[in-house]
Amino acid sequence: MGSQAIQSHLWGQRSKDWATIQEATGKAGYEYVLHFLQPKLSEKFLDIGCGSGLFANLAAKSGAEILGFDATAQLIEEAKLRNPSIKFLTGEMEALPFDDNTFDIVSGFNSFQYAANVKAALAEAKRVLKENGKLVVMIWGNKEDCEAASYLKAVRSLLPPPPPGAGGPFALTEKNLLENILEEIGLKIIDNKDVESTWDYPDTETALKGLLSAGPAVKAIEHAGYEKVHETILAAVQPYIQSNGYVVYKNKFRIVISEK
Repeated sequence: MGSQAIQSHLWGQRSKDWATIQEATGKAGYEYVLHFLQPKLSEKFLDIGCGSGLFANLAAKSGAEILGFDATAQLIEEAKLRNPSIKFLTGEMEALPFDDNTFDIVSGFNSFQYAANVKAALAEAKRVLKENGKLVVMIWGNKEDCEAASYLKAVRSLLPPPPPGAGGPFALTEKNLLENILEEIGLKIIDNKDVESTWDYPDTETALKGLLSAGPAVKAIEHAGYEKVHETILAAVQPYIQSNGYVVYKNKFRIVISEK
């Protein structure tokens, strides 16, 4: 079994809040990638784990032919509302339904860490890349550089014990695991950058809606109940409430770009 059966269930439950609030927290990374790659009109671009299509929408403005791919049908429906002219598909990232050497660029923004088998998912991404094609992977930066790590820790405290060897949000960051896997499967790293990402919510209610829309938080709600999760995350948010009522987390995302 791949990642779709588990992840589609979790990420589909609060897809509207994810689309309208939380997905934008990755925008600094999206903009960095588009500036670095400068996609061309003739290039074919696949975004794996496209969510509700914010990055795909930004990339489409470059003129590249982008296709969005995600495990979760509800997020794909939100993506289609955002930009009906883009093609979006649901499926398994460990078994992509595309021929070898199809795409000039493949991206995955905070998506590959949710694969049931990360190495298999990255190998699939490499398979569908053309020779000299680029693979973009965005993950969390170092834990000490991410204030939202406190929110993730609060969520983790409400989850059942993970099975031995299970990865967490920072699993691909620690010990350069992502870079090691990319090189192991035969890709050449051409850029490795930590990008600052400020999560800026106008009020506590909006922050909670966004934070509770992510798959791990939904899993915590299923395990511990909504009231307990809401109470715990509300407490975790308190240190980040500003004098004007905004909730602000300063984080870093790591972007690793490799070439086939």
